[in-house]
Amino acid sequence: MNPPSHRHSNRRLWLAYAGGCALAWCLFVLAGSEFDRGLDPFWLAVYQATTMLWAPMLLGIAVWPVARLLHGSDAGPAAAALAHWIAALSFSALWQVGEFAVNAVLFGTDHAGAVLLAGLLWRSVWGVVVYAAIATAFTAVLQARAARAAAVATAQAESALAKAELSAISGKLNPHFLFNTLNSLIALTRKDPAAAEAALLKFSSMLRYVLDTKRGAEDRVMLSDEIDFLRDYLALEALRLGTRLRVDWDLEERVLADELPPLTLQPLVENSILHAVAPRKGGGRVTISARRNALNQGLDLAVADDGPGCEPEALEPQPGQRRGVGLAALKKRFALDYNGQARLRIHTAPGAGFRVDLFIPQT
Repeated sequence: MNPPSHRHSNRRLWLAYAGGCALAWCLFVLAGSEFDRGLDPFWLAVYQATTMLWAPMLLGIAVWPVARLLHGSDAGPAAAALAHWIAALSFSALWQVGEFAVNAVLFGTDHAGAVLLAGLLWRSVWGVVVYAAIATAFTAVLQARAARAAAVATAQAESALAKAELSAISGKLNPHFLFNTLNSLIALTRKDPAAAEAALLKFSSMLRYVLDTKRGAEDRVMLSDEIDFLRDYLALEALRLGTRLRVDWDLEERVLADELPPLTLQPLVENSILHAVAPRKGGGRVTISARRNALNQGLDLAVADDGPGCEPEALEPQPGQRRGVGLAALKKRFALDYNGQARLRIHTAPGAGFRVDLFIPQT
């Protein structure tokens, strides 16, 4: 059974075919009418158009399965041309048989035979021409459908590939975070077991958040949930770093209900702690801000630190050099997840700290 889309396409096809037949019949009538001589020539033209065109109009319906069969077959051009030529001759012969049958019923076999012989050549030629026109139109329809189906299949394949890649990227962020957090817990266990126990409780809450957001690559979470998760993460890091870690929050209340991919901010904060806070004896400051974009009402996020910064060229991975997955994964994730609408921009220079600005569109 044809799916609804195919049934709808076939309905439009046959409506167009019926419209074409009606147009051909009207043109034939107009060409044979002589209105300045009264209605008799008009009715004669109607009669001639009807008796001559009913057969090719009905036979044209049978051209559709022939065209579809040849279009879907593996026959080469020569074989397809031969098959069409045989079908055209059969079409022409059946047209004349049909017209002969009508004339025989109306006027007798002698008259029908005389009409058949008188117009045998030109009706044969016209039969081939009409078949070619109908077969060409049907083949064009089939090719258009095939092209449309191929375009849809390509789009679906690209979408599936993008989703698979997005899932791989999202999955890459989570183990990276878990690995680093577990390392921090191990280090804390050696220094302060009581603090490590408190940290484990926070870690279990964080782990629940991570697992809850593993349902799909296209998951969204509220910014307020992401911030709560980030506060737990920073509290855990503060147990290890103490007062060396200083955090400033600059959050607009109205954006806390906005949505974003889970684990968007944590890799950026982790990078700041890793490069700007942990290596320095005096520690460092991390600033996290969220506000409404005044131009397009999207979500503007920023994670900045007062660390040593770096040359922008140093952000490009060197051959054989291992890099964290945070920035690279976020860039690719936004490119796939938001079709180029999301933005990630880095601002840094030696001695000027490191800042990452994010823009996430809101629907």
